[in-house]
Amino acid sequence: MDLRPIPAKPTDEERAAVDAVVGPADPARPTTGLREALGMRHLLLPALHAVQARFGWIPPGALGYVCERLHVPPAEAYGVATFYALFSLAERPPVALHVCDDLACHAAGAPALKQALITSHGPEGSARNGRTWLSSPCLGLCERAPAALLVEAGPNPREAAWGPVDPAAATAALEAARAPAAQRALIPQRDRDGGRFPLRLLSRVGRVDPTSLDAYRAHGGYTALRLALERGPAFVLRELSDAGLVGRGGAAFPTGRKWQAVAQAPARPKYLVCNADESEPGTFKDRVLMEEDPFAVIEAMTIAGTTVGAELGFLYVRAEYPLAHERLSGAIEAARARGLLGDDVMGRGARFHIELRRGAGAYICGEETALFASLEGFRGEPRTKPPFPVEAGLFGRPTLVNNVETLVNVQGILSEGAAAYRSLGTPSSPGTRLFCVSGKVAHPGLYELPFGAKLSELLELAGASAVQAVLLGGAAGTFVGKAGLDVPLTFEDTRKVGATLGSGVVLVLDDTIPLGPVLERIARFFRDESCGQCVPCRVGTVRQEELVARLVRNKPRSSPADELALLADLGQVMRDASICGLGQTASSAIESAVRELGALGKASS
Repeated sequence: MDLRPIPAKPTDEERAAVDAVVGPADPARPTTGLREALGMRHLLLPALHAVQARFGWIPPGALGYVCERLHVPPAEAYGVATFYALFSLAERPPVALHVCDDLACHAAGAPALKQALITSHGPEGSARNGRTWLSSPCLGLCERAPAALLVEAGPNPREAAWGPVDPAAATAALEAARAPAAQRALIPQRDRDGGRFPLRLLSRVGRVDPTSLDAYRAHGGYTALRLALERGPAFVLRELSDAGLVGRGGAAFPTGRKWQAVAQAPARPKYLVCNADESEPGTFKDRVLMEEDPFAVIEAMTIAGTTVGAELGFLYVRAEYPLAHERLSGAIEAARARGLLGDDVMGRGARFHIELRRGAGAYICGEETALFASLEGFRGEPRTKPPFPVEAGLFGRPTLVNNVETLVNVQGILSEGAAAYRSLGTPSSPGTRLFCVSGKVAHPGLYELPFGAKLSELLELAGASAVQAVLLGGAAGTFVGKAGLDVPLTFEDTRKVGATLGSGVVLVLDDTIPLGPVLERIARFFRDESCGQCVPCRVGTVRQEELVARLVRNKPRSSPADELALLADLGQVMRDASICGLGQTASSAIESAVRELGALGKASS
């Protein structure tokens, strides 16, 4: 490991950017003792974010100063900074437009948008008048595809994501360094289903001021927290278990069992982590909840923390969600000011604080142990299990980790009771589920249906026609052909047909969209997002992309049948031998397209 300091000296502005995060340096105290570094490394990502936001890139002097202040070896800091896609160690103009070219945006015209930017501003990454543009993986605005994220660095940095974006709007925004105003979420179900599927998690979305704590409380907010504090952890844990709530991130693990395990763990301190690093292509449900109902997220985290005995919670939001970050920051401050967070929550003697942290553009950090590593100031690389997070998670302590949708189910369960929750859905899949509908539909947006509703019903609500295929669960999910459109949307029924609900993605492709390029984009996505820690995933995702590209371009090395057999073997190796879910699911969508839709075989015949 290289322990030598970086020779470049920081400027006063670079020092100020770092000191704003880690606190002012004290010249009277030596800064070389390793003992002083204890507990400081977790500030590495916030410090790098501060520098990136101030200058548009991370100058060598600033990186060296970060290492000096946090006592992080330069080689390790460099490894962290280069791991995350939104950090740049190469000089970059202060204004950058990130253009999404992932699945939904690709289908909605992102290639034409990128070509227009090449014409007006030159190739990707080139500088012109202090501005540049870059391709981006999914920005979580799939219902408004194609989408873009405009970033302006400086003393008062600004960020805004919006969509849909046409070539003229993209060029104008880049030239003026101005993005349109924030948009309200699209909940088309409210006007289209005649009340057949009442909204529960989305009841306040679009109707209640997301910046007002009083408005939130007037619509039922904080009644569940009061009930949880009055009746105690045993009541909360019993209601969650009786309700049958399971995780909404894809794994569907019983929530009550997870909370119980952390509550019973003897080690102290304990932590709560809200996984809001929603990076699965096609997914935007958590973004909508954070932007439109941020106090619900804060209340749910407070219930969770006080129930399991965690006094500190981390809310890890992906960096591509600037509006969500702003709204959550405001909600945390407002809750703290009213005594709903802090050392004496609601005057009941319970202590709970929340720290808001931002990711930096790494899909792998959606995996819970990779997220822990990121919070601790390391590269977001998954850890082997066991031990499991309920025993040794963040900072090696018992940790409860849930995603946003899972947490915001808790208020309704406590307020209305487990029986009311179980009255919706099916016996094996109780409750409702959020579905992110995008692609070739007349009414894209976020939908909430009880488990057991059929996929065809959802597609009818969304105005889908001439459906060729539906991608369920995102890039890590599975394709469903026309024969599978009547599948009930439950965990058990989708499993029976070899599909998955995953993160709730429902991406609709019609006959105008060739499948080959879509599969190429999925393969490229996993190649780019592999953390590289384990060989099966690091090498397998590269070989998978090469195989898919050869088949799509009708250039197989041997017969198409042999290439498809090799593709299947490669997928099996990644499933069997990869450390985490990224490698284990990297071939799922591609193999399902071959199996269910006859893709690639047709392309190469």
